[in-house]
Amino acid sequence: MGSTDKPADLETAKEVPPPPKGEAYGSTPPPPKRDYFFVVDVVLRFLVFAASLTSVLVIVISKQTVHLGPRIAVAKFNHSPAFIYFVAALSVAGLYAIITTLASLSVIWKPILSTKFLLHFVFLDVLILGLVASATGTAGGVAYIGYKGNKHTQWLKVCSTFDKFCQHVVGALATSLFASVLLVLLVWLSTFTLHRKIPK
Repeated sequence: MGSTDKPADLETAKEVPPPPKGEAYGSTPPPPKRDYFFVVDVVLRFLVFAASLTSVLVIVISKQTVHLGPRIAVAKFNHSPAFIYFVAALSVAGLYAIITTLASLSVIWKPILSTKFLLHFVFLDVLILGLVASATGTAGGVAYIGYKGNKHTQWLKVCSTFDKFCQHVVGALATSLFASVLLVLLVWLSTFTLHRKIPK
């Protein structure tokens, strides 16, 4: 009886596949690799925050008072709806940039959330890009009229009188344009990284 049981035991042992290497040694699967895209993402988002904050501060402190003979004329950003919209839009962009910067920092420490965050970033970055670009274009149109005037509608130049105010407006527009370019780069970067994650 003993001699007949041994071949059956050998056949059973041959049919059982060996366990995977990780299970054989009792080790857990390796953690997901840290995505260095988010390091670049944090830097770009912080720059968007800095540019947005600079634009808002520069245009808010642009008030200028000049004496035109017996009367006093004042130029402030809140005298124009376009500049009010500009300040509101860049304030939203700055708040969004600092929130998403913190979100990107959290993904650096927990890479498992990267794909979900990337998808949200693409949608929201495009939305904020449209907001900043429209505000920059609107304020730029008003600034151009203030600088050049319009002889067809008899709109006079004001930058020859309010030179300091116009310089502040130009500086704010330049930094907001820089923020728009950074947002374009963020959209491209997020889209490219998402594309890389698609299984081939």
